[in-house]
Amino acid sequence: MSAPRVIGEVRDGVAELVFDNPARLNAITLAMSQEATALIEAFADDARVRLLVVRGAGASFVSGADISEFEALRSQPEAIARYEAISSGMFARLRAFPKPTLARINGFCFGAGMGLAAACDLRFAAQDATFSVPAARLGIAYRPDFISWLVQIVGAARVKEILITARRYSAQEALAMGLVHQVAPPKTFDADVAAYVAVIAQNAPLSVVASKRMVDEYADPARPPDAALCAALANACLESADYVEGRRAFMEKRRPDFKGV
Repeated sequence: MSAPRVIGEVRDGVAELVFDNPARLNAITLAMSQEATALIEAFADDARVRLLVVRGAGASFVSGADISEFEALRSQPEAIARYEAISSGMFARLRAFPKPTLARINGFCFGAGMGLAAACDLRFAAQDATFSVPAARLGIAYRPDFISWLVQIVGAARVKEILITARRYSAQEALAMGLVHQVAPPKTFDADVAAYVAVIAQNAPLSVVASKRMVDEYADPARPPDAALCAALANACLESADYVEGRRAFMEKRRPDFKGV
């Protein structure tokens, strides 16, 4: 049995961040948080990357934080502070990733796994995926940043139910509440996700990044949007070579070849 780890690779403009701890349904250890942070930072600076896909190895997404570490790493005040800084830093970097992010969800998406999915821009689930935040059954409070992200996605009333009942939700329930964007049968899940990802990877990188940033500006209830920044992002797209390529491809009835410049 291999040690828990996080695997990263880039192929055809798509980066993958894979949480690999199948013995614990891909529960995240502190070391995995550190590995993921390093990979996320590297992908953010990699000009080849147009989209980041986050997934778990094998038959599950992420079942939460690895509770088996809590007694040793998350029980004393100093240890708790160190654990929270490292773990929270990983989630914050994913949330602030400059390019689109997609959570590829199968199997269990529990606790920290829900936080991981909520940190992403898009969520694509298999029909057999299961969602839950069992914090109330563990005697802990869910992280404030996770709660904030979930409230932005599904609303305060729904998040209260998720947290207070600590019950499990099916993929169809998650789709109905807007927690996930797409659901596919297990038999075609891999192919359906790949097709969805390919569409995004073929779009104009500057346009996609600008759209993500502008939506985030207007969606944050804690501060007014930076209108000047949004205008600059829109103007940069209009002044890009990709805009020229997009117009020409439309007129010539062909697929555009965007370069991100």
